[in-house]
Amino acid sequence: MKEAEILVLHLSVTSKVNDTTQDPFYFILMGIPGFEDFHIWISIPFCCFYTISITGNTTILAVILTKPCLHQPMYLLLSMLALTDLGLTFTTLPTVMQLLWFNAWQISFEACFAQFFFLHRFSFMESSVLLAGSFDHYVAICHPLHYASILTSKVIGRIGVAIICRCVLTVLPSLFLPKRLPFCRSHLLSDSYCLHQDMILLVCADIQVNSYRFALVMLIIVLDPFLIVLSYALILRSILGTATQTEWVRALNNCLSHFLAVLVLYVPMVSLSMTHRFAKHAPPLVHVTIAHSYLLAPPVMNPIIYSVKTKQIHQGIFHLLFQRKLH
Repeated sequence: MKEAEILVLHLSVTSKVNDTTQDPFYFILMGIPGFEDFHIWISIPFCCFYTISITGNTTILAVILTKPCLHQPMYLLLSMLALTDLGLTFTTLPTVMQLLWFNAWQISFEACFAQFFFLHRFSFMESSVLLAGSFDHYVAICHPLHYASILTSKVIGRIGVAIICRCVLTVLPSLFLPKRLPFCRSHLLSDSYCLHQDMILLVCADIQVNSYRFALVMLIIVLDPFLIVLSYALILRSILGTATQTEWVRALNNCLSHFLAVLVLYVPMVSLSMTHRFAKHAPPLVHVTIAHSYLLAPPVMNPIIYSVKTKQIHQGIFHLLFQRKLH
């Protein structure tokens, strides 16, 4: 669909909408600006990325589930990360692929709110799981003798429940506050899926109340990386002070997968938040590129990182494939 057709669709939808969200209306999703005629070809790499994400994370879950020796805190947290990545993938896959394949530009008000709730929830869950993973590495390296007594299966279960509650309570205000606000401006979103920071710009009322949500998000974006960096600083201080060179290299190698996963999540997340906050007039292609990096990078890269850099997962995948061939 060309830009003129998008404009016609946008005007037709806007003309049917009053200044209240009580009336049914649609948001209009943005494809790849300037490349609308090539969406069917652009869908090929997107389809590959989604396939890698689903296959990779499902395989990691299967390996951890079928290997009793991997029912340890580090791998239980990795299974949480894989589940979160699957949730992130399935949250956005329908709208992105429908848009690229069938030019399905419209999304209902209710569907858009549901999508951004789960999208932000899984994104914050990923941040929380990585924070828990940094604590796991800290205890394993700095307090190895107390590791088994500190990080028991019951403690990991409580951490999982705390992560879910934390993320739901963080996202819920973002879900209820905009439903009370009128959307009487443009209904054209800047991404192929619904983001809160994108939708809130379309409100034609005072959005000072949104500062509460922004403060909560910044708390996670700033606090979680700060605590992760702090844990790595304590790990470095411990191994540089007492460990031999061999132990130092082994400890850093054990942390490498987690460190790469942290970069894969936070670089796109911070870039997207800063772009929506401070670069609102940047070219649409910039917004879309950063948004899709934020969407695809963690679910696609995490299974690759952990499959290559974690020996037990690497061996488990080969063993799982070998067993299937035998049967």
